[in-house]
Amino acid sequence: MSTNRRDQPFYMTATTQFGLEEVLADELRALGAKIEKVGQRAIEFSGNQQLLYEACLWCRTAVRILRPFAGFAAPDEKSLYREVGRLDWSKYLRQDQTFAITAVVNKSNLEHSLFVAQLTKDAIVDQFRNRTGERPSVDVKNPDIRLHLHMLENEVVLSLDASGESLHKRGYRQQTNVAPLNEALAAGLLLLAGWDGKTTLVDPMCGSGTILTEAALIAQRIAPGLYHQGKFGFEHWADFDAALWESVQLDARQMRLEEPQCYIGGSDLSREFIELARENVAAADLEDFIRLGVRDVKDAVAPPREPAGIVLTNPPYGERIGEETEMDDLYKTIGDTLKTNFQGYDAYLFTGNLQAAKRVGLKASRRIPLYNGPIDCRLLKYELYRGTRKVV
Repeated sequence: MSTNRRDQPFYMTATTQFGLEEVLADELRALGAKIEKVGQRAIEFSGNQQLLYEACLWCRTAVRILRPFAGFAAPDEKSLYREVGRLDWSKYLRQDQTFAITAVVNKSNLEHSLFVAQLTKDAIVDQFRNRTGERPSVDVKNPDIRLHLHMLENEVVLSLDASGESLHKRGYRQQTNVAPLNEALAAGLLLLAGWDGKTTLVDPMCGSGTILTEAALIAQRIAPGLYHQGKFGFEHWADFDAALWESVQLDARQMRLEEPQCYIGGSDLSREFIELARENVAAADLEDFIRLGVRDVKDAVAPPREPAGIVLTNPPYGERIGEETEMDDLYKTIGDTLKTNFQGYDAYLFTGNLQAAKRVGLKASRRIPLYNGPIDCRLLKYELYRGTRKVV
């Protein structure tokens, strides 16, 4: 009986960042998912319980994995309260568990997501109180059960959040007082660049090393979810299959490759950043796979005796007033370094300063729109031929 339930396919949604949708769809397909729809920042797919567990463990570019379980129309607050109250919440939540609701509202009569979340919470709590005299508590920071409500044009979809803590938070980052690249975005940049984990990778402005760390996870076939802090959301669900989850984790651990697959190296002018990068790399147990050094970008060179591969870097954008000249000079230096020292490589520059990027002095063969937080960015590809052609 349990085996049949385990194998029964159901619908899921994986959320991601703008621009990474196709990459995430490819990741899900590789796990055996049937892709139903590629939307904006979300992929709808179907699969069984094992696939749900594997998606949380293996998807590098996913932010959350959701399992929809109810849908209805709610043109006003009375209908929302009534429809939520009609669901049997004992299937999804015990009164001794904590829960939280995230609401996303678009183009609906009810405009305020916090109000919608509050009303949904009231309907759930009132049902428990009326049936049992007791109610589950709300815990917005670390709930047992995370619920996701999506309301579009008065149509509501309620989902269980399988992820727990956001999947991009891998758990290897040692300090959070700097604002480095989000881990899922860093992995997405590598996959958008077509990097296969087998060719040379250099980041000459590596900061705290997020791109390099994600690269090593790809190259060594390590599931990013193995670093996840705390329990995944699905571990609190009524249908949680502990034996299946243990088996999925064991399979993932056995996939890890112990021999370095390629050269992965990076440098930064800041000794402080390189020390932080070393701490992150050590926390991820990847010291054997990543080379780090303190070096100005103008002195960065292709590693000797290694085949040409990819340069991928995320330079500063210069968001403070008065930094325009400094950024222009920096991006010109980056371009000069690429042209002189990385011939035969493909270079990828991820930046939110498109004006300064013009100073690179190379013609981009690809321009992929992305966001870094709220900042409109581009991933720019430069093909560094022997005797690279300059922009005329």
